[in-house]
Amino acid sequence: MSVELHLPDLPDVPISLGPARGAPPRVRVPWHLRLRDTLSAYLPLLVMALLALASWWLVKHSPRGSTVSEERPVSAEPDYTMEQFALERFDAQGRLKLRIEGAHMRHFPATDRIEIDHAQIRAVAADGRVTEARARRAIGNGDGSELQLVGGAEVVSQDRAGQPLLMRGEFLHAFFVTERVKSHQPVLVRLGTSEITAGGLEYDHGAGRLELAGAVRARLVPRTPPAGRAAR
Repeated sequence: MSVELHLPDLPDVPISLGPARGAPPRVRVPWHLRLRDTLSAYLPLLVMALLALASWWLVKHSPRGSTVSEERPVSAEPDYTMEQFALERFDAQGRLKLRIEGAHMRHFPATDRIEIDHAQIRAVAADGRVTEARARRAIGNGDGSELQLVGGAEVVSQDRAGQPLLMRGEFLHAFFVTERVKSHQPVLVRLGTSEITAGGLEYDHGAGRLELAGAVRARLVPRTPPAGRAAR
């Protein structure tokens, strides 16, 4: 047996839920306390931003130091000197290329030039030929490959034919790498047994050329033929 119950329709009644029993009442925090809490939370970020701004300001307004060239201009005085010295330069195979000796040397950084008193130079070419030079004073570049010989200047070598070659004067400009010698002052040249005086010269060993300038006077002596060959 089944029983059905029919209840009458109830009207919609709004239901309001009040605070649960036992819950604490909501407390309103004063505004100055809320501001303090907000500042406490963001204070590290504000400090970092202020430090970054202060660093930028210091860099922007700090006086800039002068450059090295302004603080220390290159001096016209020698930066080092040497007494009773000998300098040697070698090629990649360890063979001697250049030897410079002297009583006193001064190096000038402003122009990278050297001055040598009582200079003696020995240069060795790739084929083993030796060129020697000397003078009371030598002025040239820092590596000594180009020297102006002043006072009792003398360069001794061999020409392309193997004859002894001597150039002498009060001024000779020697280029030991390119094997050239030139002068605008009176010179004496001895080539083999011949002797020549001139108002200047320019010698290029690579080209096998000797050019004489000014008044030229020569005393030419024929070459002595090798033993066993009759002179023609």
